Amino acid sequence: MDDKDIDKLERRCPRLGSKISFRYCLISGEDDNPCWKIFDCWWEYFDVASYLKSHLPAEVFEQLAKKAAAQPKDKLSSIVEIAEQAKKNKE
Repeated sequence: MDDKDIDKLERRCPRLGSKISFRYCLISGEDDNPCWKIFDCWWEYFDVASYLKSHLPAEVFEQLAKKAAAQPKDKLSSIVEIAEQAKKNKE
């Protein structure tokens, strides 16, 4: 699949709940890097791992792959962590 065709792809984002483009996924993560769910969301459309490996610096790709492979925290743990961070920021 051509890069121009890949840039035009759209799908429903499981995190946002709305339709988004692949291009958005490339910049919606931390520090304008790809979203950590990009592998899960796009693997059915094209070989997203190969695409990212060839278009990202090796360090960014490896960091993204590690984050994507890590088990996500359950919701309660995430909420508690966010509350603790907010409490620390308030002090």
